[in-house]
Amino acid sequence: APDREAAVPLVTATIERILRELPPLGGPRGCPGGLYGGGAGVAYMLYHVAQCPLFAPSRDSYLRAARRVVDACLRYQEGCGEADADTRAAFLLGGAGVYAVAALVYRALGLPDFARPLGKFRELSEVCAPLSFLECGSDELFVGRAGYLCAALVLKQRLGMEVLTPAQIKSICLAILESGKQYAVKKRKPFPLMYSYYGTEYLGAAHGLSSILQMLLSYYEYLQPADQELVWQSVDFLMDQEQNSNWPPELGETIEQENELVHWCHGAPGIAYLFAKAYLVSKKPQYLDTCIRCGELTWQKGLLKKGPGICHGVAGSAYVFLLLYRLTGNSKYIYRAQRFAEFLFTEEFKSGSRALESVYSLYEGFSGTVCFLTDLLQPNQAEFPLFSVFV
Repeated sequence: APDREAAVPLVTATIERILRELPPLGGPRGCPGGLYGGGAGVAYMLYHVAQCPLFAPSRDSYLRAARRVVDACLRYQEGCGEADADTRAAFLLGGAGVYAVAALVYRALGLPDFARPLGKFRELSEVCAPLSFLECGSDELFVGRAGYLCAALVLKQRLGMEVLTPAQIKSICLAILESGKQYAVKKRKPFPLMYSYYGTEYLGAAHGLSSILQMLLSYYEYLQPADQELVWQSVDFLMDQEQNSNWPPELGETIEQENELVHWCHGAPGIAYLFAKAYLVSKKPQYLDTCIRCGELTWQKGLLKKGPGICHGVAGSAYVFLLLYRLTGNSKYIYRAQRFAEFLFTEEFKSGSRALESVYSLYEGFSGTVCFLTDLLQPNQAEFPLFSVFV
């Protein structure tokens, strides 16, 4: 186990720094920004840490702080965000994520008000179910249908209840499938499901095929047998795109060593979660083997210069080891996660890492790092924030 006596004060001090860096919350316009880089991500981090027994003395203060932040996010969302139809149903960049985190925080505080943001979240299913939703990329994780399903999965896991009806889940899954089929036929793909985001055929977790397929596997029982088969064919096609244990950001690209991306957003550290889910659903060893190769590549190349975050930073790389620990029980993955955690606090990292635009961002800043350090203290429950394969 990591040195808890050292780690707990480190997490506490980092949270205090994050709260100092937040913009003012008291104005009538509230706090802009969603889960990715805004206040809602900080609220989720505080909620996550508050659930860990090692931080029990601070639980109430963290949840109260989370409520102050998420209330400001709700004010912004209901004042300005509702007008932006493109991001209203977005998980990481808009309204769906704000409502989901508000429901979690309110519920943790024992407030009956949690039903209100939950109701707002449910209403958004009607926004993203039509095939005409979001021409720029209606199915990906940040703003599209896969993200909305991912948010519903988080709520199910954390609240212990399915927040969408079977009919709502099926309609969104069918829209993802139909959208992927239409695109694959239109672009004459040799496999059944493909998607694009702003015209780019991404493969990785952030905007690409892997997280879309991961969400379809997360709702596997809602798919018809013929559609389940299309999903597996697409998973296997993606597995065949592997180049030296990694994947290019875009379909058809060749990975050049000098600009290879080994990130959660683009590359093996994010695509690993699809193959973990495929293994958990099918129990086929080739998917676990692929996941393990992702981990080996991350151990070799995952000490990134782009900061401490989870999207394209060191903590995002290290989460792969916690995933593999839960899948295999092999303690070498705890060792590897610990070494990456230690690297975050070295002079080499501090001097070599690029400057952060936002210290408090969940995905690019230290809020995601706090989630990782907290999970390193409880590896049997560890999972990449808001991206569980174990539900």
